[in-house]
Amino acid sequence: MIPSWLSTLASVGMAVGPPLVYADQAFSIVKKKDSTGFSRDVCAILLLANITRCFFWLGEHFEFALLFQSLFMIVAQLALLYICVKYRPRTSPESMGLSSRPWSFWQWPSYTQYIEFLAGFILLQSILFLIFGRSDIFVGILGFIALGLESTLPIPQLISNYKQRSLYGFRMSTLIGWLGGDSFKTAYFFLQGSPLQFRVCAIFQLSIDFAIVIQRVLYGAAMPPDMGLREEEDLEQALALAEE
Repeated sequence: MIPSWLSTLASVGMAVGPPLVYADQAFSIVKKKDSTGFSRDVCAILLLANITRCFFWLGEHFEFALLFQSLFMIVAQLALLYICVKYRPRTSPESMGLSSRPWSFWQWPSYTQYIEFLAGFILLQSILFLIFGRSDIFVGILGFIALGLESTLPIPQLISNYKQRSLYGFRMSTLIGWLGGDSFKTAYFFLQGSPLQFRVCAIFQLSIDFAIVIQRVLYGAAMPPDMGLREEEDLEQALALAEE
C-alpha cells in the first residue's frame, strides 16, 4: 500500500514535472536565438495529444493529476512553439518556401496560423464529443488516439537526429527529462491502475526514449561538419527559386 503523502507527491510530480522538462530547451533557444536541432513537430504532437486527452477525461474521469498535466503541457507547448517560430533557422522550409508537406502543415510562417489550426481542432473535437460522447467505444478510441499520439512524441526527434547524425541543438536535459519522466509515469500508471491506454502507450514511448539514448552514444552532440555547407546550398536554392 502506497502512503498517502507519497501518492500525493507523485501526483504533483506527474502534473508539473513533464511541462518543466521543456523549460531548459526554451531557454537554450532564446539564448542562441536559433531553434536548430529541436523538432517543432514535438510541439504539434504534445498539443494535439493533450487537447485530445482533455476530451478523453470528459468521458472517463481518470486522475486529476493527469488532467492538470495536460493543461499545463498545453500552456508550456504554446510558449515553446512561439519561441521556435520566432527563432526558426534561416533554412527552415517556411522561410524559403520549400515545404513539401500538404498545405505546409506545421511549417507555417505565422504563429497566428498555428493558433487558428488548434482552435479549429478543438472545435471539431467538441462537436464530435457532443455527438458521440455517451458512447464507451468512442471514449475508448479517443483515449487510444490521445495516448497513442503522445507516445510518438520522440519519433520526430529520433528522425531528426538520424538525418543529421548528431544531437546538436537537442538539450541533454530534455533527453534526461524524457527518459526519467517516462520511466516515472510508466511506473505511476501501473501502480495507480490507470486506464489501459496509458500503460500500453507509456511502454512504447519509453522504448523510443532508449533509442534516442543510443543515438546520443553513437552520434554525440557536436555540430554536423556539413551543416554550414547545407545551409549555403539551401539558401542558394531558395534564391534561385525566388528569381524564377
